[in-house]
Amino acid sequence: MSAPVSREALEVLPVGTLLRVLHRSLFLQASWNPEGMQNLGLAYALYPALRRLYPEPDAQAAAVQRHLAFFNTHPYVAAAIVGGVLFHEVRLSRGEEGPEKVVAFKAALMGPLAALGDGFFWLSLKPAVGALGAALVPLVGAWAALIFLVLYNAVHLSLRARLYWLGLTRGDRLVEEVARDKLPIRGARLREVAAACAGGLAAWLAVGFGVAGGGTANPWLAAGCLALGLGTYLLLSWRPAPYLALYLAAGLAVLLAVLV
Repeated sequence: MSAPVSREALEVLPVGTLLRVLHRSLFLQASWNPEGMQNLGLAYALYPALRRLYPEPDAQAAAVQRHLAFFNTHPYVAAAIVGGVLFHEVRLSRGEEGPEKVVAFKAALMGPLAALGDGFFWLSLKPAVGALGAALVPLVGAWAALIFLVLYNAVHLSLRARLYWLGLTRGDRLVEEVARDKLPIRGARLREVAAACAGGLAAWLAVGFGVAGGGTANPWLAAGCLALGLGTYLLLSWRPAPYLALYLAAGLAVLLAVLV
């Protein structure tokens, strides 16, 4: 295990080089291929640092070749691996460890970080911010699209930079730091935000369509359907027997068919 905090990469590599690597990591999937997947993007991102760490052509070529092996993970949280690779490459260039360490580091984190990134970004953050943007359409119109882009990328880019920093300074210990961020718990809260925003938008649309349909009963019918949806959600949140929820839904559907 490495030391809890290490600034070796920051001492050896100039800030400009570290920023270039971070910037290049944004294009991790630009050269995606079915054989190595993100390997070309990873080698492209690391190259400015590898060129400084290994001025001799043979050592530099070996370092690049080392990172042309298969690589695939979530493109955002890959920043943590990129930073951790530099952490190990600095130690490797000093003769403090062998190349097997950096290879094992990548292999060990690709899968877990892919699952973490998919759950937080694709299944939580994007739906939550998208639902919030959709809910704001009645208030701000097309500006909601800009709000979506600003909010989503504010979280995405700041978290990517933090993960890169953790990789650079923590090395193998970055897993402990990432665990402290509790991304799965935050993802669950974001999904609740998405559900609330989608429900608010559905309520606005349902009542609006009811009013537009004419008659005095339509808005009340729309409101009743929304109340039914809310009640169903609360019932399911209490985790009843699956068949109980199914029978209740069928009974309510029959009742609505008779009344309407």
